[in-house]
Amino acid sequence: MTELENFCSVGKKTILIIVGAAFGIAAFFYLSRPQALVAEVTSGRAVKAVPGSVIVQAEYEMELKSEVGGRVIKSELDPGKPVKAGEVLCQLDTGDLVLDIEKTKDEYAAAKRRIAVGSSIELELANAKDNLADLERLNRSGNYSDADLTRKRREVKQIEQRFELEKVNNALLIEGYENTLKVKQRQLEKMTITAPFDGVVSMVYARPGDLIGGNSPIATLISTSRTVEAKISEENFADLKVGQKASVRFLPYGAWLYDATVTKILPTADPTTQRYIVHVDVDIAPEKLVPGITGEITIVVGERDAKAKIPRRALFGNYVYVVQDGRVQLRNIETGYVSMTTVEVLKGLSAGEQVIVDEIDRFREGDRVRPVLVERNDKS
Repeated sequence: MTELENFCSVGKKTILIIVGAAFGIAAFFYLSRPQALVAEVTSGRAVKAVPGSVIVQAEYEMELKSEVGGRVIKSELDPGKPVKAGEVLCQLDTGDLVLDIEKTKDEYAAAKRRIAVGSSIELELANAKDNLADLERLNRSGNYSDADLTRKRREVKQIEQRFELEKVNNALLIEGYENTLKVKQRQLEKMTITAPFDGVVSMVYARPGDLIGGNSPIATLISTSRTVEAKISEENFADLKVGQKASVRFLPYGAWLYDATVTKILPTADPTTQRYIVHVDVDIAPEKLVPGITGEITIVVGERDAKAKIPRRALFGNYVYVVQDGRVQLRNIETGYVSMTTVEVLKGLSAGEQVIVDEIDRFREGDRVRPVLVERNDKS
């Protein structure tokens, strides 16, 4: 190898070393920059959404009461137990009432037998009518006076009235027994207390052996049907309509968003908070709708094409941090439609730019950062 060739070879190696060192130094300084999580500005559909809070309510809760008094001899009530409509939950002692019903039935049967045998007044009336017929024949032959015949006719009429009164009294007696039996049978049925609807037992107030009075509560039941109530501020109420789509986030289930639809809008506001109540149907497993859990909702009241959209968490006031060529820029923007997770940008940003979406308070304009693109998973 000539001296020139040797010199060239050494020169190439030196250049490679210098270039490699330069890249290494550049990489070191780049990697030493603070990491900034960024999202890309996108175009697409923007939605205008009304925010609110939600709470899950049992459709109804009621105290299960006994209409009649008595001693509890059997109970299927237990806190937390699910029950079905018509299921027997509590049984009162029916012994005395059953004996009373049997006694009334015996008296009823005896009364019907007495009526079936016939009435002494009915026999008296038949004899009186026969006697009157004989006297009328005598009167026609001149052997019985008109005055006496008139008196006998009045006597027959009186017997007829007594007989009609007896029939009315007998009918009332039978009807009285039948009504008494119906009332007592109804009392007997009321001593077996059943679930009025599908639900869950939340509280129990009476146990086997307890003596309870009429109209006494024995348990509290919560229906299995659930209502999701959204509370909307007065200024946002006017845009709401039944059928509008919404997104719901429940606090116990983290950031997960559930699709929902407005099903009912109550026309009056709470006088204290001036917030309106809206019922929504949420696409969620029923067992997750536990009464009392809360969350937030956005109801979509408008939708249009947008040239630029950003995640809502990138916005502070009317500003965002844009990362351009590794430097942070403070950018003033004009917003349009706003939803739970996204913001339409009317001025100040273009699709394809990158905005910081996490730990925004760490950064200042002019900072050098290492942008890391995050996936957009916002729904609305």
